[in-house]
Amino acid sequence: MKHRFICLFAVLLGCLISPVACRAQVQLPAGFHKLELTVDGVARSGFVYAPASAKETPTPVVFVFHGHGGTALQAGRSFAMHKHWPEAISVYLQGLNTPGKLTDPEGKKPGWQHGAGAEGDRDLKLFDAVMANLKENYKVDAKRIFSTGHSNGGGFTYLLWQTKPEVFCAMAPSAAASARLADASFKPKPAMHIAGTQDPLVKYAWQELAMNKVRQINQCEAEGKSWAQDCTLFPSKVGAPFVAFIHQGTHKFPDEAPALIAKFFKEQSAAVK
Repeated sequence: MKHRFICLFAVLLGCLISPVACRAQVQLPAGFHKLELTVDGVARSGFVYAPASAKETPTPVVFVFHGHGGTALQAGRSFAMHKHWPEAISVYLQGLNTPGKLTDPEGKKPGWQHGAGAEGDRDLKLFDAVMANLKENYKVDAKRIFSTGHSNGGGFTYLLWQTKPEVFCAMAPSAAASARLADASFKPKPAMHIAGTQDPLVKYAWQELAMNKVRQINQCEAEGKSWAQDCTLFPSKVGAPFVAFIHQGTHKFPDEAPALIAKFFKEQSAAVK
């Protein structure tokens, strides 16, 4: 039964990426709907999972951003926040073709803007449009908005932290590094970073610098303590704890990461006053 659901879910999410090829084949599973918006005259898409209670009860929101060359379909399958935190609204958005910093310089594959002002801020504007859409249709808990993403999606999560710190409760970038962390615009924010020591693309040394900078921004204690397997929690003097999830893998998003991200987000959600 589990395998059957996964296969059906993959087909359904594929329809969101290629609706013409799949038109009217199947119904979306309970809790999911297509998200189709026009931002600055450009069609944008993705899909949203929302629990039935989201119409009546203030509900957390988790944004998930795929890596460069990825899709909303892949993010939905690999992160599966709707499975690990079904009480929250999960948003999986589709990027547009974007020049990559480390690969795809011609921009033939989908991704997210790398910095403020890049690509006409199309993806920051998309985020704002999606937030407005969610607030129109659900009771969004404005104190419990979260973002996570892998690689380029993790970099975009850092960009959201930099440009919209007042919006988010906590962040969880994976396999990402950001020179922007040196910018004074970063405000303390609970965060989790997932890094592979053998990452051949986003070098671990780069990610280590990013994690050290986050600990500095969040005014974390020098000594950490075990939080989960391969995870070290650094308490913060200003209520912005940091978890370093350091695995021995490569650039691949680790299978155990989604459950740990959800655990971290739930802890930060519970800490909100």
